[in-house]
Amino acid sequence: MLDHLKHIEAEIIDQFLLEDNNRPWIIGFSGGKDSTMLLQMVWYALKKIDPVLRSIRKLYIVCNDTMVENPKIADFIYRTLKNIEKAAVIDGIDITIEQTRPKLEETFWVNLLGRGYPAPNNIFRWCTERLKINPTTKRILEKIDENGEVIILLGTRSEESSRRARSIKKHQFGDNRLRKHVLPNAFTFAPIKDFTTEEVWTYLTNVHSPWAGRNTELITLYRNASGGDCPLVIDTSTPSCGNSRFGCWVCTVVKRDSSMEALIDNGEDWMLPLLELREVLAESRDNIEWREQYRRNGQEAPGPYKPEYRALLLKKLLEAQKSVQETEPQTELITHQELVAIQILWYRDSIFNHQVSGIYNQIFNSEVMKADKIESQRKKENEILGTVCKKNPNHVDLINDLLNVQKTKILMRNKVGLSADMETQLERFLKKKTIKATVNAD
Repeated sequence: MLDHLKHIEAEIIDQFLLEDNNRPWIIGFSGGKDSTMLLQMVWYALKKIDPVLRSIRKLYIVCNDTMVENPKIADFIYRTLKNIEKAAVIDGIDITIEQTRPKLEETFWVNLLGRGYPAPNNIFRWCTERLKINPTTKRILEKIDENGEVIILLGTRSEESSRRARSIKKHQFGDNRLRKHVLPNAFTFAPIKDFTTEEVWTYLTNVHSPWAGRNTELITLYRNASGGDCPLVIDTSTPSCGNSRFGCWVCTVVKRDSSMEALIDNGEDWMLPLLELREVLAESRDNIEWREQYRRNGQEAPGPYKPEYRALLLKKLLEAQKSVQETEPQTELITHQELVAIQILWYRDSIFNHQVSGIYNQIFNSEVMKADKIESQRKKENEILGTVCKKNPNHVDLINDLLNVQKTKILMRNKVGLSADMETQLERFLKKKTIKATVNAD
């Protein structure tokens, strides 16, 4: 194995120094065993290169945060990235760390609670593309636009699955170490693809990381969870996170979350509310009583969750968050931005008998997002508008409608169609005005 390691290290150095227009390296890092071994090997290889030559190529570490990662793993990755950042300065390794996240309108809770998407399964696995592929692809495309071409370093291994082994072989060309990626002007380099799982663990046990010394915490996490890591997903050839045991805690693609169960059995009992909520999600998915009779396209088939069940799931989620925060106060299962986006989507679906603010304040005994305060503010705004539009009082409703269109677009971080939506509101206003004038004339 020692000779194999020396050979791979020499390959990394040789590939780094190749005259290939200095394409930047993007290192996919998930915090698991494979990506940790990859980053360690690249790090130690770079330290053997003259500091002057290290600057010929930009280095990026890209780590994807789905916002529904197992909180224990998410905390570990956050601290690991901070340690990497500090160690890179000390060792003179110029690395930029970038953590990708889904857009607000594509987060798990905005889709499940806001739009009423059923919990994912193998047939309708809507989560992987939105939470993982899209954010990472967007960042890679930005680097391609900036540099023309990029090389993505991945900790994938042929042993991990026959599907991935076929994918590696399919895209390999000639004797080159690189393989083509599905994205244009992007190539991948998988230095550890031929290592076995046993060899990965042997390496991590015997070779200390440059940022954390002994890999004790990583090894302990695996031991306690009896699992594997969730790889950086950049295309559909990468298996679902449901096939690995360190993934999203809400994952219902698999029958059981064995890693979370194992962590609870090993003393992390504060995670029990998360496991219970995941079971509710799994059961609700196939319960026809929870679903609308029609899909959004009008097809007669189980559709989105009914309003009352979206509200119930939000209540259970916030109850779980409150319970978890009693012992883990920094853990946030859903953000305030997501709560606002969910309320907007409920309004779009004409759900007015359930209020996100009411559910939140009931659970947390809080006045955050309090409905009466919002109403009071709206009343003051309307009074000001009424004064300004004294000569044309019907303009008050028009201005409010246009403001609501703009606020919706801003909160959902998607201004596409803003101009068209505003024109539609103006057309409706003019149509009403014409009809009213005709009636008065008669």
